[in-house]
Amino acid sequence: QVQLVESGGGLVQAGGSLRLSCAASGSIRSINTMGWYRQAPGKQRELVAAVTSTDSTNYASSVKGRFTISRDKAKNAVYLQMNSLKPEDTAVYFCYLHHTWYGDDYWGQGTQVTVSS
Repeated sequence: QVQLVESGGGLVQAGGSLRLSCAASGSIRSINTMGWYRQAPGKQRELVAAVTSTDSTNYASSVKGRFTISRDKAKNAVYLQMNSLKPEDTAVYFCYLHHTWYGDDYWGQGTQVTVSS
């Protein structure tokens, strides 16, 4: 089992910044992908950004150039630096971990990000 704990959400004005953190613990396999999804009210959960264990990154087109994902392998942690935030970024952000060869996924409890206009 893997546990994920997120932190760093909150309320910010449009144009502001937030940094989300996620710490993983438990039976973590070395070949994995960590990242962030988000879900706004009435919408489907969508991928925001992901980073593999070889440091390959992937971003949703809506956040490219504004958000940066990074990871600390020694700490089993992943971060999301969010700049130039927009009201449409308002959502619950979920950290996840995917074990590449085994196919199992784990999710955090979610952290609320609210961007006021």
